[in-house]
Amino acid sequence: MDLLEEVPNKLITRWKLFLEEEFTSTISKCNNSSTSRLDKLSWRHLKIIVKNITYFRNLINIADAWIKLGHWLSHFKTSASIIISKPNKVSYDSPKAFKLIVLLNMLGKLIEKVISKRLQFQLISKDFIHTC
Repeated sequence: MDLLEEVPNKLITRWKLFLEEEFTSTISKCNNSSTSRLDKLSWRHLKIIVKNITYFRNLINIADAWIKLGHWLSHFKTSASIIISKPNKVSYDSPKAFKLIVLLNMLGKLIEKVISKRLQFQLISKDFIHTC
């Protein structure tokens, strides 16, 4: 008997399109005072962008397209690291006297948050996922 024959068949699931509510609830919980990211956007900027329904729908269409293609653009995998000295250290000779801040693309970060929230919710409910 082949090893693959021993693996039970699972139902194939299809990802449902994103809902506007998923993005609005995710963005509303994000801190306005966070620094701008690699793409020069902050949560405050994204909150303004989603107030324009045309821009908001385009953002959701982009997210849906990435899921459909099954490809995460390399632009959203890029990060920039900033080293900041911690305040009130006696000596700055040690790496422990510094902290590393990693900046990511804000749009990619938003979509990742929505996906993460959906996957966590999926463990409780099947509302967002349906079978073929």
